[in-house]
Amino acid sequence: MPTLTYVPRAEHKLEARLAEAKDNLCKLVTVTGSTKSGKTVLTNKVFPRSSSVWIDGGTVKEEDDLWNFILDAIGGHSEETATDQSETGSKFSGELSAGAQLLFFDGQGKVGTEYAKKRSASVAKKLALKPRAAAITQLRETKLPVVIDDFHYLDREFQGNIIRALKPLIFEGLPVILIAIPHRRFDAIKVEREITGRIEAVPVMSWDIKELLQIPQDGFRLLNVFVDDVVLHQFAAQAYGSPHLMQEFCRSLAVEHGVKETAVDPMIISNASDDLFRSVAEGTGRVIFDKLAKGPRQRSDRMLRKLKDGTSADIYKVVLLGLARLSPGLQTVEYEQLRGAVRAILADQIPAAHEVTRVVEKMAEIASSDEASTPVLDWEKSDQKLHITDPFFAFFLKWGM
Repeated sequence: MPTLTYVPRAEHKLEARLAEAKDNLCKLVTVTGSTKSGKTVLTNKVFPRSSSVWIDGGTVKEEDDLWNFILDAIGGHSEETATDQSETGSKFSGELSAGAQLLFFDGQGKVGTEYAKKRSASVAKKLALKPRAAAITQLRETKLPVVIDDFHYLDREFQGNIIRALKPLIFEGLPVILIAIPHRRFDAIKVEREITGRIEAVPVMSWDIKELLQIPQDGFRLLNVFVDDVVLHQFAAQAYGSPHLMQEFCRSLAVEHGVKETAVDPMIISNASDDLFRSVAEGTGRVIFDKLAKGPRQRSDRMLRKLKDGTSADIYKVVLLGLARLSPGLQTVEYEQLRGAVRAILADQIPAAHEVTRVVEKMAEIASSDEASTPVLDWEKSDQKLHITDPFFAFFLKWGM
């Protein structure tokens, strides 16, 4: 979470637009942007975790998990206890002879006794509340803002249930913020039509060169290190608009030159080698690339296809090599583009259209089941489009191959 190198991007007024949710906006706020573009950092700046309810979509498996997370965050409860007080008593009277122990005398010399006994009892009744009902009720009381990060990671039906449950609170002015990737920005509308016209979109666009340069300019200055502008512009050009990648470049450069803390004497760095980019690529994208290249488990070996460079690869590796040939960056790849790239690297045995489609679908499944909360790629079957959603993966396709 950047502090000293946090860049507010004031020209876009992102903080101000997001802060409107605090002023009884009565709209669902969606913060969208590509992975590692600073969506979470921005939202945390305006709605700190210490004073808001934060839910990480990647950690939620079932709907009750989300409501229980909310209850835990607000110190709420899902059980109510009611106590009923009841009192019972008995009363009797009688006469005693003159020789017995006297308790009191009446006017006629008869002895009488009156005895009363009272007994009280309390009965505790427990009322178990469903997590959703308990969370909604207590959110209405606490009025704590709710932030759901990686909203796109949740199942579509699950998304609908959440929106429908939170809708009354949103209309009452409770700030509810959903963080998602761009091509899934309309998920909230798709799952709940009644929310149409009640959404405030805050798009976090890719960072431009000037904004990216602010990170190393601030950070290296604090370290008493001066990096040549040519190097910094090279970093900005390779970052795919991602502040996270820029931070990785800067960290690698510092490590390469043994900088661990502010230097006593000024240090000048005038160049950076391509090895730095390859090193960052290996450390950020290799694992998921190899997982996608391996494909799903199967009983028999896959057929190897000959490439124009003389090597061979199975269909999964071939599709990834075709994607790497495009070096798409963070953008949508049309199916025909990908198939054309696959044809360009194969010497023979060109796969049929349905084969490439099947592979891309399987890759999307593997990516979605990966430990990362946001899949590195996403396949829209209906539109035949492949979305590269992770700048680290896009960076690996260019530098890690």
